[in-house]
Amino acid sequence: MTEKTLNKKPNGMAALIVLAILYIAAIAGAIACSLHFEEGANNTGYIAGTIICVVYLIFGWILFGGLKVIKPQEALVLTLFGKYYGTLRGDGFYYVNPFCQSFNPAAKTKLGQSGDVTTEKPIASAAQGFSSNMKISLKVMTLSNAKQKINDCLGNPVEIGIAVTWRVVDTAKAVFNVDNYKEFLSLQCDTALRDIVRIYPYDVAPNVDTTGDGMADDGSLRGSSEVVVKRIRDKIQEKVADAGLEIIEARITYLAYAPEIAAAMLQRQQASAIIDARKMIVDGAVGMVEMALERLSEKHTVELDEERKAAMVSNLLVVLCGNKDAQPIVNSGSLY
Repeated sequence: MTEKTLNKKPNGMAALIVLAILYIAAIAGAIACSLHFEEGANNTGYIAGTIICVVYLIFGWILFGGLKVIKPQEALVLTLFGKYYGTLRGDGFYYVNPFCQSFNPAAKTKLGQSGDVTTEKPIASAAQGFSSNMKISLKVMTLSNAKQKINDCLGNPVEIGIAVTWRVVDTAKAVFNVDNYKEFLSLQCDTALRDIVRIYPYDVAPNVDTTGDGMADDGSLRGSSEVVVKRIRDKIQEKVADAGLEIIEARITYLAYAPEIAAAMLQRQQASAIIDARKMIVDGAVGMVEMALERLSEKHTVELDEERKAAMVSNLLVVLCGNKDAQPIVNSGSLY
């Protein structure tokens, strides 16, 4: 199904004036015919005129159903006896076939800015075609889906949420190709997010291929957010193309380890940070010990044998690498 735009000029005001004049004329005609009705005379013409005026007054309101008001960035999909009639685009006051009905199965579905989709089934009625709620918004909108718990490529459960910026570009596909394009978008966002997240680790991990080229890389959910959201956006666009939707942007709004492993992962990160810090301290301490020994040897301040050098190195490493301030013991006697 491809969108067919109705290239009509906004002539609704002219149609409204004509219909109003016809209604006034029908009222005046009915009154005039009743006043000229004479008993015993040939009143066939007056009777026929009265019947025509009364019938128009009873059923003429149907013609007003062809009046449509379209605001900026709105569209109206019209069907005529079950067939796709066309789409009204562009702001203005239009007049179309009064038997056309507006159709939008997602009219009652609301997309939350900070929650999942809340759905109320649209109520079908005989007056559905005249309801202004059947209009389709062409504005840029944001879908913020609820957080999902997904296992990353290492099997660690993570919680992640995304915000997707989107809009309708083909109203016919959005209305006729899927049952409810808003619910369809929400579900496709969930599945696309799951498909992409399971490829990446939460943090950088060795021997992990996230690009599919067979080579390990440094991709991760935390460190490669721009790449991840681009792949999520492309994946969603691929899934919703048949629904006439355009995905403008996708952004990660929440990312964390699942509560059941968050404490253990925090300890792991703390341990990794402590190891890195200790390594840096040891490297610095070894350098300082080497520098001390070289300076003592150069200036011949003290002559140390191998055993005393080992003792000095041990003492310096204890002082430099310890968590607490050193408590020196002053030896007032001989070294021997």
